[in-house]
Amino acid sequence: MMQDLQAIGIIIIVVLAFNFMIFFHELGHFLAGKWRGAYIDRFQIWFGRPIFKKKIGQTTFGIGWIPAGGFVSLPQMESMESIEGEAQKPDALPPLKPLDKVIIAAAGPLFSLLLAYLCALVVWEVGKPVGEVDGTQVGYVMPDSPAQRAGIRAGDIIRAIDGKEVTKWTGNMEGVRELIALSEHETIEFRISRPGEPEDRTLRSSYTLPETNWWQRQAMRTVGVLPAMPSVVGAVLPGSPADSAGIQPGWEITRLNGDPVYSPIALQKASATGQPLQLRLEPPPGSAEQACEFTVTPTIPRNWQGKEGAVPIMGISWANPLGSVQMEYPDPQTQVNQSLKWMWDTLKKLFAPGSSVKVEHLSGPVGIVSYVYKMMQASDGIGWRLALWFAVVLNVNLAVLNILPLPVVDGGHVTLGILEMICRRPVSGRFLDWIMTAFVLLLIGFFFFITFKDVGDMIGTPESPPEKLPNPEF
Repeated sequence: MMQDLQAIGIIIIVVLAFNFMIFFHELGHFLAGKWRGAYIDRFQIWFGRPIFKKKIGQTTFGIGWIPAGGFVSLPQMESMESIEGEAQKPDALPPLKPLDKVIIAAAGPLFSLLLAYLCALVVWEVGKPVGEVDGTQVGYVMPDSPAQRAGIRAGDIIRAIDGKEVTKWTGNMEGVRELIALSEHETIEFRISRPGEPEDRTLRSSYTLPETNWWQRQAMRTVGVLPAMPSVVGAVLPGSPADSAGIQPGWEITRLNGDPVYSPIALQKASATGQPLQLRLEPPPGSAEQACEFTVTPTIPRNWQGKEGAVPIMGISWANPLGSVQMEYPDPQTQVNQSLKWMWDTLKKLFAPGSSVKVEHLSGPVGIVSYVYKMMQASDGIGWRLALWFAVVLNVNLAVLNILPLPVVDGGHVTLGILEMICRRPVSGRFLDWIMTAFVLLLIGFFFFITFKDVGDMIGTPESPPEKLPNPEF
């Protein structure tokens, strides 16, 4: 019950925060309109027929039923009735000067950028959790994967992918995982260092796109490699083969049957065979004990007998040495620059001929709210710090996308104002209405397509999950 209430509370906070960003953006238009003496008919968050409205002075404030965006209706600007509805305006309303139109239109993106800097200031003070995985050593290679066929092995250190140097497994769209996912060629070139070899070698791998359902987004590229991580024993189940052999928590398994171990996954796969395993373990750092060897024969727990999916295990749970979160304190300009770089890199991949990144991989309001909701579930103060940092990214995106010289968005109004200043007359109203209507239809179609994919990814695969095995007992 408490978990349900907590989840509802998080959803409410996320939705309110998202709508505050929209409100702050539109507040820029509203205040600029007031400053330049424009007539403001409506100030509405979300589109469509209002489900709530209240008139204060000459302006009607409201909330629409379509949860996307918002607007400030200014009849003296270019017509937006196709998306905002018909404006109520007094007779003989004087036209605005072109400069006033430019200022009012640009104020929204400017306020979004201002909010990004305000959030970045807070992040600079409270810190940003770092979700990167350092190191590029391969820990495990999936059987019959493109990486295995290409000759990549566990223990290899990836130095570069498609000619780009790499120093971490994930993080800032510059890690191994991201460079594989965002690659643009039919084969992916890896430059690797292999233990025991003096020279780097170059290997070329194909890739796979994991299968998804038609209502979900297409998966990104993968080659079947996982990062290296220490196989540190976290806990040993009483009565298990590991317990009987004398294995203690905190020790690290470094060799399996004489071969180096680069990931607990290799140990889990070997355990599933039920064959005796020769293990070499190193004591915890600072311990006076010496490394020693154990022979362990994995068995199926007694309460797993006859159950689907039951395989022999050693009875070890693994510590998570990569689970500690580090904090960094980037200054506001660094945060904004990083957000701009991510946005630019995404757009480049979107239009690159050989890229697997498509329009469907962009997220709408539903996807963004879902993403922030998952962030907020993190404990120990990590969730709200991640969400605050993500607010910087969102507001930078909102500012840039709205200043693009496209119909309907603010950049289109800025462009029309500049053209009016140059040509000394406004763009033809009839032509403008046609362009606006066409773009509105395109925008609505795009919004519903992206929302459909957002919901599809949230639903996932509506199949019955396999029966979960009970906690093992020996």
